[in-house]
Amino acid sequence: MKVRIFDTTLRDGEQTPGIALTPDQKLAIAQKLDELGVDAIEAGFPIISDGEKKAVKEIAHAGLRAEVCGLARTEKKDIDAAVDSGLKYIHTFIATSDIHLKYKLNLTREQAVTKAVEAVEYAKSRGLQVEFSAEDATRTDREFLKKVFRAVTDAGTDRIDIPDTVGYSTPQYIAAITKDTIDATHLPVSVHCHNDFGLAVANAISGIQAGAQCAHVTINGIGERAGNASLEEFVMALQCLQFDNKFETNINSKLLYETSRYVSKVVGVQVQPNKAIVGENAFGHESGIHTHGVLNNPLTYEPISPELVGRTRWFQVGKHAGAHGISAMLEEYGIQPSKEQTHEILEQVKKLGDQGKHVTDVELLSITGEVMHQEGLRRLVHLTGFSVSTGMGNMPYAFVKLNIEGKDFIGTDYGVGPVDASINAIQKITGEISKVRIKEYKLDSISGGSEALCEVTIKVEDSYGNQASAKSIGEDIVITSVQAMIDGINRIMLKKILKQKNLGL
Repeated sequence: MKVRIFDTTLRDGEQTPGIALTPDQKLAIAQKLDELGVDAIEAGFPIISDGEKKAVKEIAHAGLRAEVCGLARTEKKDIDAAVDSGLKYIHTFIATSDIHLKYKLNLTREQAVTKAVEAVEYAKSRGLQVEFSAEDATRTDREFLKKVFRAVTDAGTDRIDIPDTVGYSTPQYIAAITKDTIDATHLPVSVHCHNDFGLAVANAISGIQAGAQCAHVTINGIGERAGNASLEEFVMALQCLQFDNKFETNINSKLLYETSRYVSKVVGVQVQPNKAIVGENAFGHESGIHTHGVLNNPLTYEPISPELVGRTRWFQVGKHAGAHGISAMLEEYGIQPSKEQTHEILEQVKKLGDQGKHVTDVELLSITGEVMHQEGLRRLVHLTGFSVSTGMGNMPYAFVKLNIEGKDFIGTDYGVGPVDASINAIQKITGEISKVRIKEYKLDSISGGSEALCEVTIKVEDSYGNQASAKSIGEDIVITSVQAMIDGINRIMLKKILKQKNLGL
């Protein structure tokens, strides 16, 4: 069975607190979603602003393969705004639960049905394809919900959507009302599930198993409060898990990670590290038992191949690591210590882990160099001096002193802020000496309060196009950024030197 993917990242996803997208950003995301293979894109809510209407219009006329839809209340002005935006497909809604009718709309049940019918009839008279949603359907009286759906079906709606607006449903209940809706309307049914109780994807899958043909989802599960059903989790569950029926979608799964990262960067919402499918740790391994199993057969501790979703597996060294993981990481650098040396390296790594320290590739190589008595395996770049000055009316200025392979270098530079000035000063040295430049810089806050921790991720690139990433966590943004930059430079220089050595260059 082919399942239709209705993506609402640009509408429900943009309702995430703190997200506000420009028309250009919305168009760029729409093009990414189209490349991914979604069947329908809910481009926005045209009535809410001139910018929103412009964005929807641009997306509607972008020549995308996917159907482009816009949201509209059961109001003529909303429907007219959708038509004026160039849409041929709308998603119109009205709340049907008693709590919404009484406290939000101040309508009786009969009045809500009348408004729903009139909106569908008006939209159809304007030549639109119509998908109708009964907002808060899962808290709506079950018999009344069927009455509403029958009424809009008679009025000519093309599709029915069942929204679990506050994530209140269970998989069993969403399945039951999905069957009710199919029996009452004989129309294609969608499910729109929110994640307030962490059940959005499970509920969406249950709706599909009960006969729904479509699910409303968002990239990374973004959306109001706890978010929506996550597109990547939903799609991969349908593709890989065991069901009585075989489900398929038009999604190119190899683009999932790339799309996730792109949307995360544009909207400014970081993906939690342990998130399924697209989280940074989803295919990461530290435990010695797990690493040993994965090296022998990845299926031992990975339900799917990371390449299937555009990922690669990685290993982390730490106090949970084992000899097989250490050996695999060193093998990437062409280093093959003896069994005794591997265990000595592992013991030193575990000691650092017991002290609460995060062991990077650079530190692993440094430990390995000491154990194997190889001078080449060491930290090549050391920060030996650093200061930064800033203040109102003065352009931030940074002084940096680095020791690179035993030689001292000094760099100074200005920037738009202290971090920018510091990184510019470092790049002035490394760009000339080691041909390494910063390619990406990302700052995230990972805790709140006056002593908040920040996380800085740096990607550096050398003159040959080789890239390396490094991450640092600390309280001071400037120092944390400098540490990440130095780690990234060490990592790429070590890789280059070891590669040249192994190739006999």
